[in-house]
Amino acid sequence: MKILFISDVYFPRINGVSTSIETFRHELRALGHTVHLIAPKYLTASTDETDILRVPSHGVPRDPEDRFMRYSGVMQHLEKLRGERYDIIHIQTPFVAHYLGTKLSGLLGIPCVETYHTFFEEYLYHYIPFVPKPWLRLLAQRFSRHQGNSLDGMVVPSHPMRQVLKNYGITTPTEVIPTGIEPDSFVLGDRAEFRRNYGIAQERPVLLFVGRVAHEKNIGFLLKVLAQVRKAVPDVLFVIAGAGPALPSLEHEVREMDLSENVKFIGYLDRHTELNSCYRCADLFIFASRTETQGLVLLEAMAQGVAVVSTAELGTRDVLREGAGVWIAREELADFSNKVVRLLDDAKVRASLGEAGREYAHGWSASQQAGRMVAFYHAVLSASAVPELSALPL
Repeated sequence: MKILFISDVYFPRINGVSTSIETFRHELRALGHTVHLIAPKYLTASTDETDILRVPSHGVPRDPEDRFMRYSGVMQHLEKLRGERYDIIHIQTPFVAHYLGTKLSGLLGIPCVETYHTFFEEYLYHYIPFVPKPWLRLLAQRFSRHQGNSLDGMVVPSHPMRQVLKNYGITTPTEVIPTGIEPDSFVLGDRAEFRRNYGIAQERPVLLFVGRVAHEKNIGFLLKVLAQVRKAVPDVLFVIAGAGPALPSLEHEVREMDLSENVKFIGYLDRHTELNSCYRCADLFIFASRTETQGLVLLEAMAQGVAVVSTAELGTRDVLREGAGVWIAREELADFSNKVVRLLDDAKVRASLGEAGREYAHGWSASQQAGRMVAFYHAVLSASAVPELSALPL
């Protein structure tokens, strides 16, 4: 099968969407399929530019990390794209990529599916605070419904997210297919070396967050948890790996809360070199996002044998099982911080929880999810088949 991915983001822009695209590209290729990608051009290239069409792009207002592709930059390659004889288009993001994907679907006469990666209903108000939240929710719902019903199929990473889309009035055939974990995520990192490289004492208790440092990730709540935990564990260190638009305000909060000695911002890490060791350096991984459609970082932490304390909201409800690598906490300071303190105080329980999580993470194989994605593509192709398409090789 020949598949065309289209996305408004990809590496070197680091986020969950980029990771998901990279994982599926790798696994689908391993299954013998061809995967091409259309993505914005950044100032630097990714480590693997194979089969990627980079499109001229411009900046996004209020978001220095992202880029908008130029629509005309893709359309000028229309004849080349037509000559590739793709079987299906898979859109990864709902901005320029969505409208390019649906346009190309019509022009090339092939079906189009899209993955719903981002829960916009709980996302937009962080970036457009001057518009009332109820209005933004209504806008996000109508936006998602309009886009969703223009597709031949939708992929969502979790069952709760599929129910959300159903409640929006989206009637397009939808399949739950999470991203999954690649084998490299299970290669144990070097805890001691990472701590040496980042000036962290070997015996110091470390809490970790990995991900985009964005308002919707609810990191401010984790800082409040840290302040409570510090009362019982004075030398605790909270390492925040990532970058994003919330970084300046979080740095300000850290100073205001007098937590500067207990928080370390280390920026983005190369997932192929340092990320496993970063997870491994932690005693606990903590997480409280309300907007995750899956929460892949939770599984990555478990794959490294690191115990997790997390809330279970939206997509993370599908991922998390109490005792399988995680103690699930409510978004309440007392409950969350008490669970963190109890695990920091009991190395044996913490290790046992980490081992259970590592075993549990093996059930989320990226290759299995890629196989399910191919089956969904075939189902979409069968449902949308017309005489011109029936002769295409699958």
